[in-house]
Amino acid sequence: MAIHHLVASLLLFFSCCHAVAAGAGVRGRLPPTLATWRQYAAAAAPPPQVVQYETRYFTQRLDHFNELPASNGTFRQRYLVNGTFWGGAAAPVFVYAGNEGDVALFASNTGFMWEAAPRFRAMLVFVEHRYYGESLPFGGTRAAAFADASAAGYLTTAQALADFAELILSLKSNLTACKAPVVIFGGSYGGMLAAWMRMKYPHIVMGAVASSAPILGLNSESKHCYDVLRNSWSEMYKALATDAGRARLNQTFNMCKGNVDDIPGLVEKALIYGSMMDYPTPSNFLTSLPAYPVREICRAIDKPTSGNDTVSRIKDAMTIYYNSTGGLACFPGAGAEDDDPYGMFPGWTWQACTEVIMTMSYGIGNATVFPPDPFNLTAYLAGCLATTGVPPRPHWIQSYFGGYDIRNVLKRSGSNIIFFNGLRDPWSAGGILKSISNSIIALVEPKGGHHVDLRFSTKEDPEWLKKVRRQEMRIIADWLKQYYSDEAIDSMMN
Repeated sequence: MAIHHLVASLLLFFSCCHAVAAGAGVRGRLPPTLATWRQYAAAAAPPPQVVQYETRYFTQRLDHFNELPASNGTFRQRYLVNGTFWGGAAAPVFVYAGNEGDVALFASNTGFMWEAAPRFRAMLVFVEHRYYGESLPFGGTRAAAFADASAAGYLTTAQALADFAELILSLKSNLTACKAPVVIFGGSYGGMLAAWMRMKYPHIVMGAVASSAPILGLNSESKHCYDVLRNSWSEMYKALATDAGRARLNQTFNMCKGNVDDIPGLVEKALIYGSMMDYPTPSNFLTSLPAYPVREICRAIDKPTSGNDTVSRIKDAMTIYYNSTGGLACFPGAGAEDDDPYGMFPGWTWQACTEVIMTMSYGIGNATVFPPDPFNLTAYLAGCLATTGVPPRPHWIQSYFGGYDIRNVLKRSGSNIIFFNGLRDPWSAGGILKSISNSIIALVEPKGGHHVDLRFSTKEDPEWLKKVRRQEMRIIADWLKQYYSDEAIDSMMN
């Protein structure tokens, strides 16, 4: 009989813990970034045919908040545009707030925007976040952009939001479309940016769709699965302690280059990101996964093909996440050449150590499938200081965006924001799960995964997912109707 202890354990894990390999000098782990989703995966599928865009570059100011000589520097910020369905000067512009990675990756995986554009006669714009992809200051190379703290210091959320504002205003001016309403979209960190953009720049964006935005799982399938996973850590560490055990691990997992020390980390990442991407249909977002990968992981544990011992069951489970297509001849380890194919780690390490310090994502309690790992904020901040060379500001995000009481802040001063969260996504613990007003709406789906609402629709989509997307479409339509009424513009919705 299916129960909820395994998913609940992962939710607890994320509510006070986290997940990814740390940068040099940082004690513990950094918050999850999309880079680790791709770290051990086979090549992702090509984008759908509908994803067609023109690549453009905007001359962006290096520092929006100072008048020092160095602040006047510029860099080329990449953005992608599709105007196929655009209805003209008063028609909507849908903007994606770029995450911690190559913007083309998000353009290819944000199907909701592509499918909404024809209905709303909207232009699509995907803006790349500074210091990621090709949008690199100081000459356009990663090495120069992260050469030292003086160079990397311009990587902040406030600067990124100001980038979006400047680019949007310039784009509308060039299009002679100053009255065009702008709706901003984003998922995960991009969802946080979308919500913050609406809060900080309401005169520029009139609405935001913030999916799986943590601005503040596995026992659902099988108790036996939960127990095997919970007990597997002692089995793995026991095996790693002897030559015979290491040889057995290498043979069972078929590790490339025999790097068996990476196996516990591989298991941890597969469980965390498999839970985040527990989508109801097969997906190819950075790695190929079957529908409901958590269910398939537990099925592999409950009905193993490699052997009935714990290590063999775990190996079969890991195959679901890392090699579901059978394309990998062996499991690569942490030293694989494609550890960071999208150039995400330098920027996210900096952000996670300087200001995007999500303490809810650190430390592992006793009620999860993972080994307990208490979190020490003081030690973490000291490690960050050693890594970046600048003192971390662990409370700056809350101070700048009102995060200490974000619900009250939104109630008093916010409007036109959709917060979607799927409760099978561990990050939902940090999301807005209850509507705050008639225009700040929380859409919560117990069966949903990490920003599943923004993915391309498929004929296999369950009814609950179709309903969520219909709700989002209707809310956006209401925003636009009200905007055109307020601006005395003939509605573009007819």
